[in-house]
This record gives sequence, structure tokens and C-alpha cells, in this order.
Amino acid sequence: MASMSVRTAETDENTAPHRAGFACFVGRPNAGKSTLTNALVGQKVAITSNRPQTTRHTVRGIVHRPDAQLILVDTPGLHKPRTLLGERLNDVVRTTWAEVDVIGFCLPADQKLGPGDRFIAKELAEIRKTPKVAIITKTDLVDSKTLAEQLIAVDQLGRELGIDWAQIVPVSAVGDKQVQLIADLLVPLLPESPPLYPEGDLTDEPEMVMVAELIREAALEGVRDELPHSIAVVVEEMIPRENRPADRPLLDIHANVYIERPSQKGIIIGPKGKRLKEVGMKSRKHIEALLGTPVFLDLHVKVAKDWQRDPKQLRKLGF
Repeated sequence: MASMSVRTAETDENTAPHRAGFACFVGRPNAGKSTLTNALVGQKVAITSNRPQTTRHTVRGIVHRPDAQLILVDTPGLHKPRTLLGERLNDVVRTTWAEVDVIGFCLPADQKLGPGDRFIAKELAEIRKTPKVAIITKTDLVDSKTLAEQLIAVDQLGRELGIDWAQIVPVSAVGDKQVQLIADLLVPLLPESPPLYPEGDLTDEPEMVMVAELIREAALEGVRDELPHSIAVVVEEMIPRENRPADRPLLDIHANVYIERPSQKGIIIGPKGKRLKEVGMKSRKHIEALLGTPVFLDLHVKVAKDWQRDPKQLRKLGF
């Protein structure tokens, strides 16, 4: 079967129309969506964290192929909202689902289907027109029997809710297993179109937003469970340092890390400022890799009281 599809690809290569379009990965928080996006694009574009609910912006990764351009839209995980921010995030998710050309529903192989998965699947069933691919992630963590059970369970979930899966496919983004296969399955579901982005673009997120996300990811690492939702990062300015030799440029980045309560300040800064220093060093490495230039990072921690529940503050922080 595989050799047949390879042969048809060869014979059709010159005649097959170019396809381009948008795909999004959905799934409950921490289902492996961002990791899969990064593996497909081949560069770190969406932030990955082992804490749920870290992706806040619709970060698009772009997969360039000779026959197609696949633009990945990374939405926050859909969840039962507890705050105004939660409701806004859910609205962002539903709007995105309705606008993309194909949806990949990520379900981790190492966890039985739960109420969270069913909640999302029910929402997906409402969106009739968009083709849906079920992607079983984190397959490197389970044996073949557990994987087979999960594949059957996902198939049954689709039947039960009236979702006609275009494909059900197991992947391990960590081991790169079948990641390219995902692109191969998603591409035929895209509309015929010339490329929508110039070759070489990996994401259309403004650089400042991506820099803020990288700082936020570093700030989340290793802090207590109560903090993830409470951190927002705003990059105030990015300016090239003046009077530097052309071969030794330096970019000054001034950013604020916002938290909700004064008591959280100590957690972020750490004893004698040690933690904030680590956050700066870690994020600076990633930022320099992203921008391709040396960076001086100036970080400040500020309190924006209860920003998640305050519409004015949400707007100021970019939500």
C-alpha cells in the first residue's frame, strides 16, 4: 500500500495542484499540541510547558513543502472557564475552529479518554464542515496494547458523537515518529492555492509577542502550581543598541513580567533575585536563537492586581 501511494506521488508531482491552508491542533491542555507544532515546523515556535494552559496567542507555525504550505494555528486548550480570561480564550478557540481548513484533535496515548476530551469532542461535532483528524500523541510512553485500546476508544467516541474522522493516526513528536506522516495526511485536506506566506517564514506572530512567550515559558518553569495563569509578559520595547560596530550588534529588550498579587513577587524573583536571573538567562538563549542576534534583556516584575478578571487590564496585556 505504501509503495503504491509513493508511486502515485511521483507520477502526479508535476500535475498535482499546489495546496495551502490552515490547520489547528485542538485537545485538552497538555495533550501535546505545541510539541507537535514545533516538530512539524522544525523550530521552536509555540511555547511548550508541562503545565496546562500556557499557550495564549494564536501562534502559527508554517510548514513549507514543494507541493503545499501548511499553516498551523495553535489555539489555547479549550476548558471550562472560571474567569473572564477563560471565557475569552474559549471564544478564541471556537472562532479559530470555524475558520481553519482542517482540525487535528490531539489525544494523549497515556491517558484514558476523560470528560475533558468528551467536552471538546462534543464541541467539534458541532462544527460540521471542517474535516477532523484524530491524532494519538505521546505514543512513546505506552505499549502497543494500550495504544490499540486508545485507537479503538477514539474510533468509538467519533461514532457515538457523529464525528466522521478523516483519519486516526498515532504519533510521537518527541521521537519524530510519523510526524511527517501527519503533514502528509493534512495536506490533501487543504484547498488548492498558491503559497500564502513567503518561503522562509516560520511564523507570522510579531517578534515581540514571541519574545514575550519565551520569557513567559522560562518564568513558568519550576514555579508552584498556583502561578501559571497569573503570569503575563509584555515586551515594552526592542531597540538596537546605538554606536555598536556592525559586526557586533546588540538588541536591548525591556520587558515586564506581570503577576496578580504582591505575594507572588517573591516566587518569581527568588532569594536575592536568583530566580529572575535564571529566567533571564534561559529566555535570552532562546530569544537570541529566534532573532539571530545577541540580546541584552532587562526584566522587571510588576503587580497588576487581579488582571485575569479585569477587562481593562486584559486589554492592556493584549487579550
